Amino acid sequence: MKKIFITFFGGLLGLIIGAQNSDTTMTVDASKPTNLYTQINGAFEYQAHQNSSDLYGTRINVQYAFDPDNLLLVEIPLLYNEGTKKFGMSDTRVRYFHALKRNITERLIAIAPYADITIPTGSFSNGLGADVWSLSAGVVAGYVVSPKIGMFPGIGYVHVTEPNDYSGKSQNGINLQTNMSVSFNQRAFLFINPIVTFLSDTIWSGEFNFNYMITPNKFKVNAGYFPNFTNDINTFRIGATLFL
Repeated sequence: MKKIFITFFGGLLGLIIGAQNSDTTMTVDASKPTNLYTQINGAFEYQAHQNSSDLYGTRINVQYAFDPDNLLLVEIPLLYNEGTKKFGMSDTRVRYFHALKRNITERLIAIAPYADITIPTGSFSNGLGADVWSLSAGVVAGYVVSPKIGMFPGIGYVHVTEPNDYSGKSQNGINLQTNMSVSFNQRAFLFINPIVTFLSDTIWSGEFNFNYMITPNKFKVNAGYFPNFTNDINTFRIGATLFL
């Protein structure tokens, strides 16, 4: 594990150096989630579980913007379970995002439908995966409250499949988010996102993610706290993003 973390953070350092020496011809405003950019994200992650073993490792997130209105995201976590002493790939996420309309009014800047799939690539027996497919489709709206505050509420339909070992039933429900973006200046911004998912149980969770653009239009770092209040799971991430 030590070699993995050294390699990961060495790679982040290399990205920082490369970003500082790169041309910055593209204008990037990452404080608005409906702005779509090709990017590579890497993060160190620690999951503190109240009722099971903790996990930690890295999470790689690659986003490809076909054009300003269409984006494909693939996210692969590589985690270590302290209880099972196993390391490997966790569940993979694939997301497609389409900005259907932009600049509808001066304040309503976007309407964007999405499709989101979580694939059970992680081993359930090793404590690295959930053993179910999660399928979601919905829409996000972008609304500018002020020059420094934007709201990006979303609603989606969620389907969770039956576990492979038939230990439970499939579920259908609704996911609601009220993502708020707060810009402190041209480089620093914060996402605050309360989330509720209505399945057989109501799941309350959230995202608090601070971002700082080190090299304008090219490179940023971030630190985030992602609590799952219902299941007593607290996730912490420190990472970096390179815009391509």
